[in-house]
Amino acid sequence: MDSIINTLVNPSFLFSAMLAMTVTATIILIATPLLDRNDLKKKMNEVALERDRIRKRERERLHNSSAQTPKPLMYSNSSESIIKIIDRFNLRKWFDHEANRPLLMRAGLRGPKVENIFLICRLLTPVILVLLMIAYFLMIDTSKTPLNQKILYVLAVAFVGLRLPNMYVNRLITTRLLSINRAFPDALDLLLICVESGLSIEFAFRKVSMEIGVASIPLAEELTITTAEMSYLSDRRQAYENIADRVNLDSVKSVTTALIQAERYGTPLGQALRVLAQESREQRMTAAEKKAAALSNKLSVPLILFFMPALIIIILTPAGIQVMAKM
Repeated sequence: MDSIINTLVNPSFLFSAMLAMTVTATIILIATPLLDRNDLKKKMNEVALERDRIRKRERERLHNSSAQTPKPLMYSNSSESIIKIIDRFNLRKWFDHEANRPLLMRAGLRGPKVENIFLICRLLTPVILVLLMIAYFLMIDTSKTPLNQKILYVLAVAFVGLRLPNMYVNRLITTRLLSINRAFPDALDLLLICVESGLSIEFAFRKVSMEIGVASIPLAEELTITTAEMSYLSDRRQAYENIADRVNLDSVKSVTTALIQAERYGTPLGQALRVLAQESREQRMTAAEKKAAALSNKLSVPLILFFMPALIIIILTPAGIQVMAKM
């Protein structure tokens, strides 16, 4: 045990461990795009389950249109033990589940099972990290560390564990919105072609969702869910508002506003979609130009830290050798 503790507190071991983690993270970062799998079939299966839940919810709403309220779908298709833990600790109230549900929807995490797992993770993650911190204090000699500092460390770890599931969900949302934003102008072009060819808006959404999956799986998923909502909901405007809330992009909100106006006032949809598609392409080009303009500033720090020392060594080493030879 003493040898293990000495190894853990050895600066050389800690430096080697940090270097190994850095190299591993770099390899994963480089290899992840090469190992990227096509999850379109898996996502479409999840969308099919969501479509079944929408149909079931609307049927229950129609059958329970009287004073009796339907049973929430959150309690179906989930483990009874998980539900008991959630109800026992009242996790939905403490973790503000109603505010977290839109975040899960924007991250592509749907269904009562995923929502319950997220609540359990928010409960267990800080507990596990606090136990690991306490075990670390017990394994090494921390007699010189004040008690209030130890308590501060434990509270900091608990706070990080409490926020860690939300950080993971926010990361998924960022990646998902980036994919949708890149492919949305192409989806608008396809939607414009379908509408101007005489197709209905439901069939146009269905056709675009089938074709756009090659460019963006999240966008195909959202369009498929919108198609299901337009089929089962009593008002199509609610389906347009739902996709605007789930995606939460300005370009998507503009399109849904145009669709709602066309649905309400009967205004022509083709011209509005053409203008919005052009604006989306211009915004995408402007974003690319901003990144290209900021590239020189971002490269200045790596250039100074890595390239300039090597260049100076290469230039001055021969002169230094000649000076040393003449002395």
